[in-house]
Amino acid sequence: MKLVTTALLAGSIATQAAHAAPPGYFDLAPSITLETGDTWTDGAKRYRIYGIQSCIRGTSYTDNGGQKQDCGDASLAVLAAFIKDTKPVCAPTAETPNLTYVVCYATVGNQRLDLATIIVSQGFAFASLDQNGMPVFPAYAVAEQEARSRKAGLWQFSDVQHPSILLSSRAKAQSKDASK
Repeated sequence: MKLVTTALLAGSIATQAAHAAPPGYFDLAPSITLETGDTWTDGAKRYRIYGIQSCIRGTSYTDNGGQKQDCGDASLAVLAAFIKDTKPVCAPTAETPNLTYVVCYATVGNQRLDLATIIVSQGFAFASLDQNGMPVFPAYAVAEQEARSRKAGLWQFSDVQHPSILLSSRAKAQSKDASK
């Protein structure tokens, strides 16, 4: 797979020998329903990949043909492709009443690769930012910067918006409106 090969050559992904999923990990079942490029449901349970933010559905970018495209749909399609091609396994890292954050790894050949790093380094997801604008997981910010410098994935389009910055701007605007 060319996308994964590029990520491996970029050197931004730590690898280890592939083995069976360790205890505490679960396979992504065929019955999952993708909501976004970083979130899905499995039955009544909702999951999100820790430390990354996919494009927000309904936001757009202008493709090379001058057509507006849904950025969130692009992120979702790439996650779906990686799930189909690499059959990742995930483990919970944190839980809220409505959401379980997970880390996932994909097996490519005999390598285990962090799924979030793959998606970010290919330019189809972004490093999540905390309320101070700092990366939640700095390694993903490094992968994002590398993808941006290569104009990988969505970074090839000049009007793509970093979703964490967009969400932060929306939250600040709502907070300002609420205080009026």
